[in-house]
Amino acid sequence: MCGRFQIDIDEQRLIEIFGTAEIADFQRRWNVAPTQRVLAVREREGVREAASLRWGLVPFWADDESIGNRLINARAETARSKPAYRAAFASRRCLIPATGFYEWKQVAPKRKQPFLITPRAGEVLAFAGLWERWTKGSEPLETCTILTTEASDDLRALHDRMPVVLPPAAWDAWLTSENADELEAMLAPLPPGSLESVPVSTRVNSPANEGASVAEPLADVDPETGEERTLFP
Repeated sequence: MCGRFQIDIDEQRLIEIFGTAEIADFQRRWNVAPTQRVLAVREREGVREAASLRWGLVPFWADDESIGNRLINARAETARSKPAYRAAFASRRCLIPATGFYEWKQVAPKRKQPFLITPRAGEVLAFAGLWERWTKGSEPLETCTILTTEASDDLRALHDRMPVVLPPAAWDAWLTSENADELEAMLAPLPPGSLESVPVSTRVNSPANEGASVAEPLADVDPETGEERTLFP
């Protein structure tokens, strides 16, 4: 799954990479959480735009926007056919830029260790996303979800799922193609060696914690020798 990520990159560099116009109110973030606003790249009338969407998809037919709290991720294997996602899959797809995402590994019966996963090459990841516009409230609400697939070899020891990361060569087709079979074929794990992971502080567990320190690699130092120890034997 994908329940937390970061976007630590210069705004101008994002514009250059994704080919959008100026990004309104852009801020670097190190602990982006569900129900918060996220940056999404979509194409409308032949032009790429950067949009601010709430993370947690609210289908256009929903009676209550709270359904979005449960729809932060969509399984790639079923998004094409599931009622909550199929309309968006057909015509409202987006890219969600990130410089890394977090996953938690069970290391003790009552303890999970968070890891930051980042690309080995390149500056940014582009998650495959879907977006929707909900108009049954007092004002229109635009929301999104992140597609997930089975974990790549790099991450299988941490979790059995991961966000779908699309290579730049697939971005145009993901945003514009009308061929559902072509779109589904894109939703695969990354090749082995594409990602690396490091343990980080459990401060990331709380969405209230922000700042670059949340993503700093965790150093485990022996209090007697001062030497760095291996976190997990």
